[in-house]
Amino acid sequence: MEYRQLSKEEYDDLAARILFEDNHLLVVCKRVGEITQGDKTGDEPLTETYKAFIAQRDGKPGKVFLGLPHRLDRPVSGICLLAKTSKALERLTAAFRDGGVHKTYWALCCAKPEPPAGQLAGWLNRNEQQNKSYIVADGSAPKPGRYPGAKLAKLNYTYLRSTDRYHLVEVELLTGRHHQIRCQLSHLGCPIKGDLKYGAPRSNPDGGICLHARRIRFVHPVRKEEMEVVAPVPESWRFAE
Repeated sequence: MEYRQLSKEEYDDLAARILFEDNHLLVVCKRVGEITQGDKTGDEPLTETYKAFIAQRDGKPGKVFLGLPHRLDRPVSGICLLAKTSKALERLTAAFRDGGVHKTYWALCCAKPEPPAGQLAGWLNRNEQQNKSYIVADGSAPKPGRYPGAKLAKLNYTYLRSTDRYHLVEVELLTGRHHQIRCQLSHLGCPIKGDLKYGAPRSNPDGGICLHARRIRFVHPVRKEEMEVVAPVPESWRFAE
């Protein structure tokens, strides 16, 4: 199989964004606007881009395997974990499903959360047509028969610091629901900068939102060692580090 030839600039950029790699895993830093898997836009997903990179770097004449055990939305940046073997993919997919992967995000919010730390728990219902989630009940489940597709969503949050206009919040995901962080922080009164869909007053110039997959902890699927990977934040909000 032949992959497209990358320019030197693209090749160097992709190489610089590798956070960890061995024979089983590839961990990279996704940029705003990139997609992690194919969609109706027809844009090249990050998996295919890195297949081309590996083929070019390693001189592979055949097909490159890269599996995606999780995904990040297009407007979100940060850590993306890829599997280089089918065994690693199967085990990582199970780890994500069973809560064995711990993800921490940083969000720049339009308001300071009150209280400054706590846990958010609510039932989220996804509207497929709008591609948006809504909180339909706090704490206890919705009334029987209402919102049968609703799922319980939980996260812990901690306020870190502020600029003149925005407020940095760290989020530890306890469940993985559609647009969970965006929806729950907005419900708290703290929409994420640039997130028009969930209440931000204006968009970001790059079309993304200021939500960044900052840290991931998991057990290596083959070596069984504890792993922790941290991604640098985007240039536009380096003040946060």
